[in-house]
Amino acid sequence: MEWILRFSPQVSIEDAEKQAIFMSLQQIGTRLTKFSHGSAFIMFTKNFGAIIFEIERIPSFIITVSNIISEENWYNKESLFK
Repeated sequence: MEWILRFSPQVSIEDAEKQAIFMSLQQIGTRLTKFSHGSAFIMFTKNFGAIIFEIERIPSFIITVSNIISEENWYNKESLFK
């Protein structure tokens, strides 16, 4: 299946970083096709942190990197109340 990877304008990263995200998505492979239109998923990586993806199936299968959240901006609800 062919798909399009695009990056939201709010995601400002270098071409090498975009290539690394693309390669990570290729490792997921055919599991990508199981997402329905309007779905979203998160990929956690050591280099970037949490990468938020959104799926569109109309007019094509489009995967959008909507945001990247570095690990220092992750908050665990349980640790906030200790």
